[in-house]
Amino acid sequence: MATLRGLAMLIGVIAAVLLVLLFNPWYVIDEGPIRVVLTVAFWLSFIILLVALFDDRNEPAADEMEIDGPRFVRFLFHNTRAGLFWLPIRLFVGFAWLEAGWGKATDPNGAWLQGGTALKGFWERAIAIPETGRPPISYEWYRDFIQFLLNGGHESWFAWVITFGEIAVGLGLLFGALTGVAAFFGALMNMSFLLAGSASTNPVLFTMAVGLMLAWRVAGYYGLDRYLLPALGAPWRPGTAFRRGAPAGESSS
Repeated sequence: MATLRGLAMLIGVIAAVLLVLLFNPWYVIDEGPIRVVLTVAFWLSFIILLVALFDDRNEPAADEMEIDGPRFVRFLFHNTRAGLFWLPIRLFVGFAWLEAGWGKATDPNGAWLQGGTALKGFWERAIAIPETGRPPISYEWYRDFIQFLLNGGHESWFAWVITFGEIAVGLGLLFGALTGVAAFFGALMNMSFLLAGSASTNPVLFTMAVGLMLAWRVAGYYGLDRYLLPALGAPWRPGTAFRRGAPAGESSS
């Protein structure tokens, strides 16, 4: 609908203007009521924009390719033969996550799974504000989030989530099982560590995870996704496992 598309464009412009007001380096709005109002207005406009764009997907012209991409890019992200390109990347990231999680799970001192003392120490170092230089965490909202977790003693269970989350991501990538989902959660952990001021291998793993997410259709083709994806399908197109009970004569598309 033209009206909906026009509304989305208007809201997108409003969100962009609000973002420029909040983060431009020339005119800085100090912390206070005005900045809070602009921040809330930006997030509201951004959420409304997402809802409008999500609804716009049902329009007849939504599937039209208005700007065509290079053939190599289409091949890389949509052709199953490109799975050979993603295979070593998938294995590299998978082994990195499996090694990280397994090391935490088998720590002889139990620093992760017996109370989460290692995670607590990491959080305490992350939220510390030095007398000189920049603190590890740049965003106050993330520092407040870590402080909330520390105040509630949540490191005891959060350490288990991180440990077995890393192992699950590693196994998912190694076996090529729901590769896009595994890469997403891996990238989420990379971003969390980066926000806490820990670089290490996170920038490299995050970049590779983004590639695996974009190539989710083919990145796990030389793995279990070759069979899982046709069977499970996607939220917008159910797979064969969910179409077998369709009544006779009913379209399965």
